[in-house]
Amino acid sequence: MIKNIEKIKNELSSNEFLRVAINMSNFLLVTNKEENGTPIGVSPDMAQELAKRLDLKLKLIPYASPGEIADDAENNKWDICNIGAEPQRAEKISFSAAYAEIQATYLIQSGSTIKSLEEVDLNGNKISVADRTAYGLWLERNIKNAELIKVDGVEESMKIFIDDNLDALAGLRPQLIETVNEIKGTNLLDSHFMSVQQAIGTSKNNTNAAQYIARFVEEMKSNGFVKQLIQKHKVEGKLSVAN
Repeated sequence: MIKNIEKIKNELSSNEFLRVAINMSNFLLVTNKEENGTPIGVSPDMAQELAKRLDLKLKLIPYASPGEIADDAENNKWDICNIGAEPQRAEKISFSAAYAEIQATYLIQSGSTIKSLEEVDLNGNKISVADRTAYGLWLERNIKNAELIKVDGVEESMKIFIDDNLDALAGLRPQLIETVNEIKGTNLLDSHFMSVQQAIGTSKNNTNAAQYIARFVEEMKSNGFVKQLIQKHKVEGKLSVAN
């Protein structure tokens, strides 16, 4: 077991630090920051527990978006990343199973004839979405008829939806619940078109480490650790333990 742990540590770290890419745009997984900018939340705490298990020092590396994290997958800028597991990203990153999930759905305009998910993907409809988000990548693969208006960042996707009077705004349900209260005359669809699967990823070259991380994630779900983090950071009802 000791030899195996050393092999895993050697794959993940050459200087006794575990470098962890953290997606700062996910407000459910990163709920706050310390005065020095250190991220606080479920995602950093998962990284801290993994580093503790491997007897490595933790170095959190904040990124503005998950797309930027994926861009650095082959640039040796991080050892593990905490982002949504999507097929496009999995081409360069080895992901564990999800440890948490977040529903994604649509916000629609007041007076819209859209009443269901199926009615969004129709010819002539325009959907605003933050580019390179996990739910945005899902829509790229699955929207067949409507037009995706991809913009840089969640806030910009909201702005375009309002300013251009688009038919739908795609986003994470917890964020859209807040948005519907801010933008008068908008409605939230009841169903969700997908759930973002938050996982831990590492380089495709780290085969032993990937297996260890996969076992770690399953243990953290089964022993209640992930649920405790969700409660600790007060995101119950918004973030769920993945099945």
